Amino acid sequence: MDLLALKKHFKKLYGKDADYLFFSPGRVNLIGEHTDYNGGYVFPCAINYGTYLLASKNDGCGMRFASTNMELKADITCAALSQKQPGGAWVNYPLGVMHEFSKLGVKIEGLDLIYSGNIPNGAGLSSSASIEMVTAVMLNELFNKGALEMMEMVKLSQRAENQFVGVNSGIMDQFAVGMGLADHALALKCDTLEYHRVPLKLQGCRIVVSNTNKRRGLADSKYNERRAECEKALEEMNSEGKYNYLSDLGVELFDSLKGKLSSDVLLRRARHVITENQRVLDAMTALEKNDLAEFGRLMNASHVSLRDDYEVTGKELDALVEEAWKIEGVYGSRMTGAGFGGCTVSIVKEEAIDRFIEQVGKGYEARTGLKPDFYIAEVGDGARRLE
Repeated sequence: MDLLALKKHFKKLYGKDADYLFFSPGRVNLIGEHTDYNGGYVFPCAINYGTYLLASKNDGCGMRFASTNMELKADITCAALSQKQPGGAWVNYPLGVMHEFSKLGVKIEGLDLIYSGNIPNGAGLSSSASIEMVTAVMLNELFNKGALEMMEMVKLSQRAENQFVGVNSGIMDQFAVGMGLADHALALKCDTLEYHRVPLKLQGCRIVVSNTNKRRGLADSKYNERRAECEKALEEMNSEGKYNYLSDLGVELFDSLKGKLSSDVLLRRARHVITENQRVLDAMTALEKNDLAEFGRLMNASHVSLRDDYEVTGKELDALVEEAWKIEGVYGSRMTGAGFGGCTVSIVKEEAIDRFIEQVGKGYEARTGLKPDFYIAEVGDGARRLE
């Protein structure tokens, strides 16, 4: 990100210099997909791609919003912060966070704002959570004397997305964006928010995020369908009412109860969730032992399960992953995010990265007609003030 150019853009737009600079990362989930709403573990990390926010207080009581990524600008009075903007406007994400702060009694005064992100839109790397969290950190510092802890801002930002924007997201995205720590992944139990940070020692390897450049058109409808299937599977196996989530069933218990399931579809959906939750636990152990080969094997197994049992990959994600599996120096590769487009995440030896990008890019384009984009990701800290 060219911060000097961004500051010049701010001065040109608002006629003054910005007083503050904040940053909030995106996130990539290394393993543990579709386990979050089933009460299981996820294993994300914050990355060095994210959202920059330049801010300056103004003399009025109005919020002036601009973005280098979106054409829409908005000028909204402080009295109208609780009013959702029509047409799915991007400003609803920061507005929702402002609304949540107002509900806590925090008095928000006029601001001039420019948001600038280098997370590809629609890639499944949490650009919306990044916008929310950078807004929360900014408001907390400028108007709340830093009174809110990061975990409180994580929960507040999720409420903003669920209740104001109207997207029924889990908490993983805001959590990873807010609680990230350089060179660490986050083992998060989504139902209890119990977590711990696991050192991510990549030993001469890098995380490569590959974007299919296929928009995730089916993700929302299939997401709701999968949630309903998981709830039905739990209901059929949980006749005595002992379990709250599918992830409460371990692999052995699932094997003893799966005969109760009424269809092969429900069996496969439940099997993915329960084995995926175990894969996250095994992946944490592998990293603690510095066993990248085992971690990569678990990533590969995760993708196979998402492809065959959960059926949320699609030809583009499968092509990217299968081309990655062919490259010597790749420990593991899998889809990351909701599926049906978006990105894959791979652990690649540094000396193999150029070959990976060239050969995977060619193979993927030959199979799909699409050109992928590649991002070499650093594992970074969570949302924070830079200047």
